[in-house]
Amino acid sequence: MAMVYLNTLAHGRSGDKGDTSNVCVFARDPKDYEYLKRVLTVERVKEYFGDMVKGEIIRYDVDTLHGMNFVMKHALGGGATHSLRLDTLGKSMGSAFMRMKVDTDW
Repeated sequence: MAMVYLNTLAHGRSGDKGDTSNVCVFARDPKDYEYLKRVLTVERVKEYFGDMVKGEIIRYDVDTLHGMNFVMKHALGGGATHSLRLDTLGKSMGSAFMRMKVDTDW
């Protein structure tokens, strides 16, 4: 089984709304999209981010764009004006997401 970083198969964009971070993950190749939908479950994302995300995670599939939008509540330590975190706007959440390892033997 070969493991690669998610950024091999996908690219992402991230942002914030208060204490909520959202990360959009788009398949680089449309033929990988169904695999990514199977692998990037809410449960797996919650396990990956652990205590960094204290609230609910919701995944919205955007099939026409071969992507998913993950909305992670209570993920930014209170948000831009209330957080002591270095990244209060959630921009590094996208980079962290792309460092998740996925199996390539599928």
